[in-house]
Parts: sequence; structure tokens; C-alpha cells
Amino acid sequence: MNGVEPPLIRFTLFLDGEARRREITGGREETQGREEAPERRRAAAAGDKKKKRTKKSVETYKIYIFKVLKQVHPDIGISSKAMGIMNSFINDIFEKLAQEAARLARYNKKPTITSREIQTAVRLVLPGELAKHAVSEGTKAVTKFTTEKLTSYEEKEEQIKVKIIKDPTFQNHSILRA
Repeated sequence: MNGVEPPLIRFTLFLDGEARRREITGGREETQGREEAPERRRAAAAGDKKKKRTKKSVETYKIYIFKVLKQVHPDIGISSKAMGIMNSFINDIFEKLAQEAARLARYNKKPTITSREIQTAVRLVLPGELAKHAVSEGTKAVTKFTTEKLTSYEEKEEQIKVKIIKDPTFQNHSILRA
């Protein structure tokens, strides 16, 4: 060699994917690429107070898959890899059904996806017997939801009527008419 020391090259990769190249030659640093953000310099100068990073929650169907598995086969478990595959499968089916339902709403010039579009999408996306069972289960779930909603509304209405009857200071009795 001719007595010249080769430069030490260091790369810094930022969270946004941009890299900055630093060449350190003879104690001098040359920076290429993005300059360090002034907020980072101030934070480093202010002290080493690190913010606690909260783990980002990821929504999955894992607990629901596990509950269904235990209903069907109480003595069988599932590996995490198999659970990941099942979760991906459900996300994929959900995506296909949502796309088909949106397409149906668009064809009919409707701004809202209703249970009717979902039911038709299920019939179009899922094959044969599976579609029939899915429609049956979906109808049962919607019926259960609407009856529970109706009964809770009726119970609240009944409680209001009882309060009105018990309250002697209440003047307007037109609410009691049925």
C-alpha cells in the first residue's frame, strides 16, 4: 500500500428506509445522503430519555379460531404455524367477500353494503354446500342480533314507563300512550 489508509464506511438505515453513508477518514467524518434530523440532535443533547415504545396491536382471528376448534374437537390443539395459516385464510376469504359485496353495491348504484349484498357475495364466492351453510349461519346471526337489539330496546322502554308512572311530579303523560 502507499501509506494511505482506506476510509471506514458506515451506513445508517432510518425507519423510513432511507440510508445515509458516512465515510470516516483520518478522524474526519464526511456525510452523504440525508442529514440528521434536528429533533434527534436536540433529544440527544437534552439527555438520554428514551420513550417507551408501545407494542402495536395486531388484530387477528386467532382466539375465534381456537374457540371454534375447541367446540368441534375439545381434545385437539393447533400449532402457531397452522394458526397463522388459518388466520391468513380467513383474511383472504373476508377480502374476497368484501370486494364482491362492494362490486354488487356498485352495480346496483347503492352507497351501502347491506346484508343482502353480503349474502349474494357469499353465494357467488363460496362453492355449493359451503355457501348454503354460510348463508344459513349468517341469517341466524343477523336474526339473533336484531331480536336481541329489539328486546333490549323494549326493556329500556318498559323501564322508562315504570319511572314515569312512579314519578308523581311528571306532568306529560302522552308518552304512556301505546
